[in-house]
Amino acid sequence: MHQHWGKLLFMHWPIEADLLRPLIPPQLSIDTFDGAAWIGVVPFTMWAIRASFLPTIPGTNAFHELNVRTYVHFDGVPGVWFFSLDAANRLAVWSARRFYHLCYFNARMRLDQTGNTINYSSIREDKRAAPARFEASWSIGESLSESQPDSLEFFLTERYCLYVSHRDQLHRSRIFHNPWPLRRATISNYQSTMIESLGVAEPRGQPLLHYAESVAVDIWPLRRVEDRALAR
Repeated sequence: MHQHWGKLLFMHWPIEADLLRPLIPPQLSIDTFDGAAWIGVVPFTMWAIRASFLPTIPGTNAFHELNVRTYVHFDGVPGVWFFSLDAANRLAVWSARRFYHLCYFNARMRLDQTGNTINYSSIREDKRAAPARFEASWSIGESLSESQPDSLEFFLTERYCLYVSHRDQLHRSRIFHNPWPLRRATISNYQSTMIESLGVAEPRGQPLLHYAESVAVDIWPLRRVEDRALAR
């Protein structure tokens, strides 16, 4: 799959790994930075979406998305674990659930931008998951230097695969994009139940914010991951 992701806000909080452990398959290790796990809420928009062998399909090639995520690794390969993914396109939700086994849910979403300020809202409209809402306004700040491998920014944003569990089997999808062109951001309005909908209290304190205008992304099909521990 080829996609563009943009108007994207990374919102991250440190969190105790034990709070997330029941929500993640036991084969996966929760990734930590300086001893802390992290949970993220990430609103953005997508466009130019198409399979590598097809042109874009009208009605499915652009929509908004919002995910709740943490960071994991398996056999030394770091990646993303998605707790939920809300999207404003029913066909895209169906396709992602069918072919990638990701926990996508239908939502009504809106993104408006005036100057350097973005207003974003999402209301989940899917009975397969607990109700969840998100509303935020943020201002785009100055550009940051490219994140380095030993930095927190790199740990939180430069992830090049995702993991899913399907029928008790672990699968991985590889992702490629150039390094995120991160910018500072400040938030002026924020209301959300995205984390609470998982049965986890949102961590206290202000989130760590990073903004990115756009990046082109390639996503490969799922491949089953050999669980060596179970194989033995």
